[in-house]
Amino acid sequence: MYSNKKECVAMLLAGGQGTRLYSLTRDLAKPAVSFGGKYRIIDFPLSNCINSNIDTIGVLTQYKPFDLNQYIGNGQPWDLDRLNGGVFVLPPYMKGETSDWYKGTANAIYQNIEFVDKFSPEYVLVLSGDHIYKMDYDQMLDYHKEKKADCTIAVINVSIDEASRFGIMNTNPDNSVYEFEEKPKKPKSTNASMGIYIFNWSKLRKYLIDDENDKTSSNDFGKNIIPNMLKDGQRLFAYNFSGYWKDVGTISSLWEANMDVLNENSGINLDDSNWKIYARNTAEPPHHVGKDAIVKNSLITEGCKINGTVINSVLSTGVEICEGAVVEDCNIMPGAKICKGAVVKYAIVGNNAVVGENAIVGDKQSEPVNGQWQITVVGPNAKVAPDTVVPVKAMVD
Repeated sequence: MYSNKKECVAMLLAGGQGTRLYSLTRDLAKPAVSFGGKYRIIDFPLSNCINSNIDTIGVLTQYKPFDLNQYIGNGQPWDLDRLNGGVFVLPPYMKGETSDWYKGTANAIYQNIEFVDKFSPEYVLVLSGDHIYKMDYDQMLDYHKEKKADCTIAVINVSIDEASRFGIMNTNPDNSVYEFEEKPKKPKSTNASMGIYIFNWSKLRKYLIDDENDKTSSNDFGKNIIPNMLKDGQRLFAYNFSGYWKDVGTISSLWEANMDVLNENSGINLDDSNWKIYARNTAEPPHHVGKDAIVKNSLITEGCKINGTVINSVLSTGVEICEGAVVEDCNIMPGAKICKGAVVKYAIVGNNAVVGENAIVGDKQSEPVNGQWQITVVGPNAKVAPDTVVPVKAMVD
């Protein structure tokens, strides 16, 4: 008999507004933001799923979803165009006479209980759509089973100075969680939650319904579901992850992650045949480097035209660097143009933006300030007038 039953279903939270990316996400959901020349941020969790043999994924969208929905399509680039399973875009929708936006991470899953129930899974994997990393979720699921856990939370070891910026899992020697602290001022450990959870579905389902009935709840996994499970004595375990992982929710971290792609010692390798990151790319001509161009330690994607100087930078599809222009330590997104004689340093230039002739955008930096690089941003479709000076950390809409 034909059955839809799946052992594990992934629910990918991709509805965030991404306010800390400012103009880059004004008309675009954060998971749809370009990364690493030819990718989008959402390519990473989607690729991780298919590489981990998880082939049923609900993508929960909300803010400015059109571009993201169009990008995901039927899931073919990630081998997710399947008759049984595949990828499903799940926006908020009207139920009966009422309709609600997703009010929090837990509420987003709650509103899609019927979707999960269709596959009768034993386990549900909850993911965020705004992290850059490679991770074998299958190994995490094996660990979850081995520990007979009700919930397993992926954690990464951070420095004690950084710990106060994260949700921290305090654990016993066997990795069982005895306390969860959200951004503690005086952290007791450095086990930072990565926002990646595996739940037993029957258990999570009950907690989601109870949480929805609690009118005082923020409907959030970190603030409500995890603390409630701990309070009730459920079996929660931390799963230690030691690879590359970065939350790209700020201008500084997004720029830094793109720069990490250029650093062979950073731990993020996009040319890995054993763990491919798949993406949907439009057909573009080969990139062209002019006879007087200079290119050093950079990623150059299809369709680029380079007649100036590009150093330590990531250029996405269809970027044009004109004669005499200098681009250094930058992330240049699809379709952007840097005109003749312009100098752009330590900057992110958004999709289809134009930096005019002889303009100066940003400047060289030696180190971050209070942990944050002072990155200059030219927003999508923005135009910097010729001969304009755009100072460090400015934002051009």
